[in-house]
Amino acid sequence: MAQSNLYSRVLGTGSYLPPDRVTNQDLADRLAKQGVETSDEWIVARTGIHARHFASPDQTTSDLALIASQNAIEAAGIDPQSIDLIIVATSTPDFVFPSTACLLQNKLGIKNNGAAFDVQAVCSGFAYGVATADAFIRSGANRTALVIGAETFSRILDFNDRTTCVLFGDGAGAVILQASEEPGVLASALHADGSYSDILCTPGNVNRGAIAGSAFLHMDGQAVFKLAVNVLEKVAVEALDKAKLTPEDIDWLIPHQANIRIMQSTCRKLRLPQERMVVTVGEHGNTSAASIPLAFDVAVRDGRIQRGQNVLIEGVGGGFTWGASVIRY
Repeated sequence: MAQSNLYSRVLGTGSYLPPDRVTNQDLADRLAKQGVETSDEWIVARTGIHARHFASPDQTTSDLALIASQNAIEAAGIDPQSIDLIIVATSTPDFVFPSTACLLQNKLGIKNNGAAFDVQAVCSGFAYGVATADAFIRSGANRTALVIGAETFSRILDFNDRTTCVLFGDGAGAVILQASEEPGVLASALHADGSYSDILCTPGNVNRGAIAGSAFLHMDGQAVFKLAVNVLEKVAVEALDKAKLTPEDIDWLIPHQANIRIMQSTCRKLRLPQERMVVTVGEHGNTSAASIPLAFDVAVRDGRIQRGQNVLIEGVGGGFTWGASVIRY
């Protein structure tokens, strides 16, 4: 039975970006060799992205998640063995199975201590993961959760398609949530509509040892943009209503870092000053499920996000999925 006075609080955050930083000019030079034209000006004007990071060939999603998790564990000041729930949000797992969460649990040296599983909600994955971990903790089933968003999206990009390959990058972000009598995650709202599954997808699967369908990301950019700006405002307001707060009560907005125009539109609709939005898309690109926790960690470590402040996270991604959480940090 849920304990009414029990909350889940963020104890620590962590992140990791692979060392290979790829600027727009680097990418344009690479694409030119394949006969694909783009430029720094073209990419920045449409997305706000200046650079992104790509994992090296020998780096897996769980490798990125490991370093982000270790940084979060260190920031939280906890013993890794106290973690009794691991949730990894990813669309680019190491394997079909076992889950990336189980691989991460092993790399962290955590032995037989609670559940570990992946969440697949694409760019909304971290919001889904936070809401899930919060529910487990509030129910009394778990006490300390590690929630990670980690991606190696560079592996599923078609570098002949300039409308998608310039958008995405690799990285990982993590938070430690722990049971507390002090308010932490105040409210969450999650949604999905599978009728939009075709506008953003990687429509391939493994069949008898081969890829059936396409293993590359496909996106209808205009359809995604239109849907995203509509649902992000609504889910943000829904989460705020559940928390009995208004946009004026929010100190920091951390949206999914997909496209600066989508982010700015959401901020305007919520009537929040642009200065209260955490923006990392320029340096990170779209890292899918990793984008929110990466931005969260950046703003915590540079001192913008302070204890006691209200943080609104929100994401939208393929599925189509969207979600938001209000967090008192």
